[in-house]
Amino acid sequence: MKKRNLKFPLTRSLTVMLFVLLAMGACKSKKKVVEAPPAPVPVEEPAPQPKPAPQPSAEEVAVGKLENYFNAVANASNVQSANNTIREALGMFSNQNTPVLIVIHEESGRKDYDEPTTIERYLNYLKDTKKNLNFISDIRMDGSGKVTELELRRR
Repeated sequence: MKKRNLKFPLTRSLTVMLFVLLAMGACKSKKKVVEAPPAPVPVEEPAPQPKPAPQPSAEEVAVGKLENYFNAVANASNVQSANNTIREALGMFSNQNTPVLIVIHEESGRKDYDEPTTIERYLNYLKDTKKNLNFISDIRMDGSGKVTELELRRR
């Protein structure tokens, strides 16, 4: 085996530099410890106010009411109660001839509609068939909150 000795100048200088670095890292700083500034007094923040629940839009309210009317007409126990419900529902529309469009197929953004009808005819259809097979997919309203157009889809 060959002994390795530290006679070479490069090896010696590297070894000395390593010891110097270790010695410098082990030395403690001689600077005085500066006292930390006093901790700031915590400011008491008022409790956050709970956010009010978002109010439903006029369209959402109208859709809910109309769905209830449609179901009430379809499930009416007699003709008189169905006619009363129809009279109430018609009050939400701008007139009795408000168009009702029923989407029967949609592809690539193009909609195919069943034959257009009016709200009065649609409500009487619900009364006669006693089945509500559609749901409201789009509703248009005027400035006074009356429904001016209704779009339905099959369930």
